[in-house]
Amino acid sequence: MTHAPLDPEALAQFVDHTLLKPEATREDVEALVAEAARLGTYSICISPSFLPVTVPDGLKIATVCGFPSGKHHSSVKAAEAERSVRDGADEVDMVIDVGAAKEGRFEDVRADVAAVRAAVPAPTVLKVIIESAVLTDHEIVQVCRAARDAGADFVKTSTGFHPAGGATVHAVSIMADTVGGELGVKASGGIRTTADALAMIDAGATRLGLSGTAAVLAGFEADSGY
Repeated sequence: MTHAPLDPEALAQFVDHTLLKPEATREDVEALVAEAARLGTYSICISPSFLPVTVPDGLKIATVCGFPSGKHHSSVKAAEAERSVRDGADEVDMVIDVGAAKEGRFEDVRADVAAVRAAVPAPTVLKVIIESAVLTDHEIVQVCRAARDAGADFVKTSTGFHPAGGATVHAVSIMADTVGGELGVKASGGIRTTADALAMIDAGATRLGLSGTAAVLAGFEADSGY
């Protein structure tokens, strides 16, 4: 896939500027919001316990649900998502039960996503974290189809917390091919350079989850060809 020419400002609008470390403090979140505003990112992504949070006009608020293991009852994920939206979240990134996918229980994955979707209907944006590094290509396709059938808005590669790794160009390509433009594709986990970010967009990513956003944008001009 070939994207339109990008500059740092345009690239920033792909970014969910992310802070999900367990040891994060409210002071850290305040710094994240200030940095997101300075960099011009699309959103911030923070843990639900930090909600509600005040942000400048135009900056979206994303949070996570069932994070990072996905091993939560669907009703608990739905309640967590609903609480987050009441607390001001515009977007929710939920984690599937990856074990269900590994067992081929894709209908259970669909039902899990559908439960959260029902709790946070549009206009809330629902992203489904599939932990792609743990899945086979076939499993990635099936999980993406399940998320689409359940009414999700995005499929997302990774939590960034799994030892198997984060986003890859290969996984993003499969995900983009599977959802065929019907859903967005968020690449997250281990994207640390401008070249990494642009490669994910070339592969079909329409959103990026970054914690080191400033470094990625600062390195833009140093990467040849852009």
